[in-house]
Amino acid sequence: MLWDLGGVLLDWDPRYLYRKLFGEDVAAMEDFLVNVCSPAWHAEQDLGRSVVEACTSLAAERPEHAELILAWGERSEEMMGGPITGSVELLRELRASGVPCYALSNMEPENWEKRRYAYDFLSWFDGHFISGLERVAKPDPRYFELALLRFGLSPGDALFVDDREANVRAASALGVPAVLFRGADALRGELVARGLPVAGA
Repeated sequence: MLWDLGGVLLDWDPRYLYRKLFGEDVAAMEDFLVNVCSPAWHAEQDLGRSVVEACTSLAAERPEHAELILAWGERSEEMMGGPITGSVELLRELRASGVPCYALSNMEPENWEKRRYAYDFLSWFDGHFISGLERVAKPDPRYFELALLRFGLSPGDALFVDDREANVRAASALGVPAVLFRGADALRGELVARGLPVAGA
């Protein structure tokens, strides 16, 4: 089984940090996350750009937001809400039944190194394919092609689960069975329906 991490096994959202920094000004926080520390800016880090370099450079370009921008790198673990326990339990059940499991994640190299030691269950995988280490990210088809090659899998050999529709569509287009994550209980039902060895809901 192929597992996304953020949004499936790890509850990651920059709003966990920035709600502390913006307080009740939700509109300003959302504007900042759209137009300053934007998804496109963060995507460069998922492709291997240093988080420190990215924050330092952007802070120089947008000095009026410098403190908030630098917090992205300095307080990155405050963006974590912790493990999604129901999903971690599913991973545990599959591993206990001998189902090979692999992590496929868009993540910065620095934060992958932090989190792989902070969360024990990240050591349960038979392999991992992390965008920041590989310099290619979902939903690029090359990401999936290279991951399958790394793990010696054919497209139909494994089920992929991700919380982003674009990633699910990209995997499906290559012939990889894929499920959009809508919560651990829904995923459990999906796995049961597909005959995978997990307990019923």
